[in-house]
Amino acid sequence: MKKIAIPTRGTAGLDDQVEEHFGRAQHYTLINVDDGKIVDTQVLDVPFAEHGPGDLPNWIHSQGADAVLAWGMGPSAVNFFDQLGIEVVTGATGLVRDVIEGYIRGNLETIEWVEPEGHGQGHGHRH
Repeated sequence: MKKIAIPTRGTAGLDDQVEEHFGRAQHYTLINVDDGKIVDTQVLDVPFAEHGPGDLPNWIHSQGADAVLAWGMGPSAVNFFDQLGIEVVTGATGLVRDVIEGYIRGNLETIEWVEPEGHGQGHGHRH
């Protein structure tokens, strides 16, 4: 079983949109995938209004996530996830259901993501 975390705009789970700013997401949809199928979905509220470096990766790690799929993410957050052994895929956009299905099939459509000016270097997708 693999648990995947995706920042979402609201609380509609698989029917929600990926939140484009990883660090500002107020909700995360966690999806358990086993043998190529979605077996469980839960939506969690981010437990803090403000956070420092490493807080979100550590919280996502505490939820048992093996991977995080997001539109964009800064290099320090990517490094935190790497240190926690959590796979990072950036450039994911659109409906959560479509993003997770693409990830399961191994053909997730990701866009080349460039971090906004003033936020350091951007990243594309990483598998």
